[in-house]
Amino acid sequence: MRAVNRKCVAAKCDIGFPLVSDPDRTLCEAMGVWVEKSMYGRSYMGVERSTFVVGSDGRVERAWRKVKVPGHAAEVLTALE
Repeated sequence: MRAVNRKCVAAKCDIGFPLVSDPDRTLCEAMGVWVEKSMYGRSYMGVERSTFVVGSDGRVERAWRKVKVPGHAAEVLTALE
């Protein structure tokens, strides 16, 4: 896996908010998204696809867990309005 320069991704995609990198899984573990998963009968550890809206005070205002991609972005944008 190659490292991604967060500033380049944010600029390329015109993202108006900071991106977070968590290479040692500290935040993933604190948020409860580093979980046991399985595929084809094999168990492994990985990140549960989730979205969190964090307020300016650092508190989680809204969380979506076990996210499915279709329609999710629209749901989040609607919640932010």
